[in-house]
Amino acid sequence: MSLLPVDDAPGPLTSAIPALPVPAVPAMATPAVVSPGRLQLPFRLPFRLPPTARLALRRTLVLLPVLLLGIWAAVDWRTVYDGTARLGSADPGWMLAALFFTCLTWLSAACVRQGALPERLPTGLLIASQFAAGAANHVLPASLGAHAVTLRFLRGRGIPLARATASLALYSLVRPIAKTLVLLTFLLVSPELLHLDELVPDTRTLILVAGGASAGLATTLVLVTAVPPLRRPVLAGARAALTDVRLLHTRPSRVLALWGGAAAAPVLQATVIYCVGAALGLTLSWAQVTFAFLAASTAVGAVPAPGGIGPVDAATVFTLAALGAPVELAATAIVGYRVLTVWLPLLPGALVLSALVQRKVL
Repeated sequence: MSLLPVDDAPGPLTSAIPALPVPAVPAMATPAVVSPGRLQLPFRLPFRLPPTARLALRRTLVLLPVLLLGIWAAVDWRTVYDGTARLGSADPGWMLAALFFTCLTWLSAACVRQGALPERLPTGLLIASQFAAGAANHVLPASLGAHAVTLRFLRGRGIPLARATASLALYSLVRPIAKTLVLLTFLLVSPELLHLDELVPDTRTLILVAGGASAGLATTLVLVTAVPPLRRPVLAGARAALTDVRLLHTRPSRVLALWGGAAAAPVLQATVIYCVGAALGLTLSWAQVTFAFLAASTAVGAVPAPGGIGPVDAATVFTLAALGAPVELAATAIVGYRVLTVWLPLLPGALVLSALVQRKVL
């Protein structure tokens, strides 16, 4: 209750202060309320779907990796059958060792992914995402499947799009550089052991390779310079990449994970080939097999084939044969390598990919 006399009460304030116009708030500025049970897709649609259609679409996305696997197996069943038949007489001890080194390749990929980001990523989910990315990598060429899975994983961890894309670019840049350094190390340590004279390409081949690389670089520069919608995200990603590279190389743990994992990945893959070859009776040494794989994957690794299957396999067989291995035995070793690294983990990888999508990790 007020203690002032009623007669002394001041007049209404609206008579002394003019009324101010209240700006109208547009309807889009009101934040949308999302119910807890609403289904969220891993991307935004340009239109709104009813709940039943969104549920059906999500279930389709969950089953899509398994469906692609079934289609691929039906089309290329002869490769799986021949590889399994030829490996039936292999030494099981060496094959178990090859399987062990195959598992280490996923761990090395996770190390490189972690080394390309300053933020700490959950270890278990990171390894699971790389295992799932391996299945997606053998469906799309030029590692697009693995990059797409990793990009969704990083975005789900709250990494901004520019920095997530920059980490993928750093990953793609560090791996061939580290592979080339490992190859040069083999050349310096034992050049006479590896019979390099039989593997050096002629001048015409070198000119074609240099011309193709120059044309690709020039095309990229022209597209980035001439197309403004493409130039903006590229420049934003380049700035984020430079910032992260400077920060990462001030942390020894990130440097070790980035460069150590990138250098270990091709060596582990070559060790898988060596173990499969030893199980089949291949007499080449570990250094020779490792050099053959490094040289072949470096020479034709840029060919946009799914998972590098095809060009890398043919080049590796040719290099092993040039080092003294029988062609049939070298081809069987490569088939066994693909069975262990592609076909054997493909179904589990597709199932893990579907589970990660179902749990909205991706």
